[in-house]
Amino acid sequence: MFSLRQLEYLVTVVDTGSFTRAAALLHVTQPALSHQVRALEQQAGGRLLERLPRTVRATPMGRALLPHARAALADAERARLAARQAVGLDCGELEVATVYSVALGVLPPALRAWHRAHPDVRVRLIEHRHVDELAEAMAGGQADVAVGPVPEEWEGPVRALGEEEFVVVLPPDDPAARGAGLLDLAELADRRWVHYAPGHGLADLLDRACAAAGFSPRPAVRTEQTAAAPVLAATGLGPALTPSNIVPAGFDGALRWPDPPITRRLVAYTRGEPDPLTAAFLDALAAGCRPRPAHLTAPRAEPSRPPIRL
Repeated sequence: MFSLRQLEYLVTVVDTGSFTRAAALLHVTQPALSHQVRALEQQAGGRLLERLPRTVRATPMGRALLPHARAALADAERARLAARQAVGLDCGELEVATVYSVALGVLPPALRAWHRAHPDVRVRLIEHRHVDELAEAMAGGQADVAVGPVPEEWEGPVRALGEEEFVVVLPPDDPAARGAGLLDLAELADRRWVHYAPGHGLADLLDRACAAAGFSPRPAVRTEQTAAAPVLAATGLGPALTPSNIVPAGFDGALRWPDPPITRRLVAYTRGEPDPLTAAFLDALAAGCRPRPAHLTAPRAEPSRPPIRL
């Protein structure tokens, strides 16, 4: 039977890529750490780690065990917190996993309302680049609840939060910024775009939105930071497609709503039936979630085509 301590040792070695760094983080000697990893490998029936000249990486057997190890450690931590709450030692901690753009736009108002109602509950926010990474981490036990786009084939409870709308950002003096109606992305087919880094979820979304308009966006610059895209677009580097809810009030760039509208459904999901603390957070999230910010009004013109839901 694997012990939680052995699983913690395995996860820490893989995350740091080093027995030396892992031993320092775990406050154990390196020989003791190596001994426990060897004992774990004996119980597993094969090598879990490959020791390379400059790093340590998981073997296929180790990679198969890792999600279960992380889930076991996360469940043990939640059990510890639940036990401490029961005797009044603390008020708990909530782990919320999400993607970059949702952490910027949708979550801050909901978290502010939650903190006002539950000031003694700590919230740990864990951010991911892509919806697939988010779902994989959630399935592996990383957090209590995930907030983001709809995951594929999720077997646990899913709670709808609303439709997130996307807007095109341009510099104020751009000719395409002067129109009063909706903007067909095809009008920007010859432009170079402010794109997102490969592997970023919004990079896939921009590519699919432009493909629906009949072209492939050529990048002028790629950014890893979701918040940087509208800023770069406003300076004239190229148009950007960004969630409307990350555009701050008083933003000095020009905004055009696309035709057809580009939307993305947001949900919150858990692995199983949520505990009372998580259930209360889901209620607060559903009540406080505003996919479109209050300072951006709806476009007056009616779209000519149905929305593209990505």
